[in-house]
Parts: sequence; structure tokens; C-alpha cells
Amino acid sequence: MDSVDRRIIAALRTNGRITYADLGRQVGLSASAVHERVGKLESSGVITGYHAVVDPRAVGLGVTALVGIHPTDTADDEDVADALAELPEIESCYRVAGDEAFVVKVRVATVDDLEQALNRLRRIQGVARTRSTVVLSTRFEGRPNSPESSGAE
Repeated sequence: MDSVDRRIIAALRTNGRITYADLGRQVGLSASAVHERVGKLESSGVITGYHAVVDPRAVGLGVTALVGIHPTDTADDEDVADALAELPEIESCYRVAGDEAFVVKVRVATVDDLEQALNRLRRIQGVARTRSTVVLSTRFEGRPNSPESSGAE
């Protein structure tokens, strides 16, 4: 992966619907050359997919919580992760270092729905307890960055 690939990735992270012609103009290549590079980035697993960014409130998901999951002493992390993946309210799941084994992002419509989701989460074998933080407002989320913007090369 070279600096042109990194610029292509950065542009796609900002606008996944950009045309190959416009993308080519941004990075200084022809549309066909950009198309070929994007295909290689997809086939090598660097680009794993495309999706729409949706305002959760606009689709009825007005409550967001970050939930830390403390495992039992005998918990199998893979089994816990598989069980977490089955809960549709969990939008993101992160394996973390520290007392908690996972931190998950839960999105639901109401606080009552959050309570029900937490009850289901606590019933997962291997979950000893949870610690929830309800999000009051989101300043930014899912902000695209690139190795170039973070200083990595």
C-alpha cells in the first residue's frame, strides 16, 4: 500500500459514493486506474465494505449506552463475544484491557428498552456484571481518519 492507496482510502472514508472519475481527480489518476486500485484494496481485505451513515434518532434509536462487561473467572471470551453478537441492540463490541473484558455500544429506543437489553446481556454465561454509561449527547462519531492524518506511515 502506497501513499496513493492511502489517499484513495481517505477519500472513500469521507464519501463512499464518490465516482471513480472524481476519485481519480482527487488522487491524480485516471478513473480506470483508480477502479483497479480500489478493486485490489477490496480483494486484499483492506476495504471490507460500504455502508450508509444513519442518524440513530431519525430511525427511533434515541438512547445510546456504553456498557462495560466484567467476565466471570471461568468465562470464555469467544463464547461471550459470540453471545454478544446475537443481541441486535449491540452496535459495536470492543475487546479491551483492564477489569472489563468488553465494552459494547448499545442503541435502543427508550430507557425501558435499555433496561431489557441489559437484563439479556447480564444473563449471558460468562458475564459477571456490567457497568453502564448512558450517552447524553454525541459530539462526533465514526469520524473518518487515515494513517496520514494520524501520523502513521
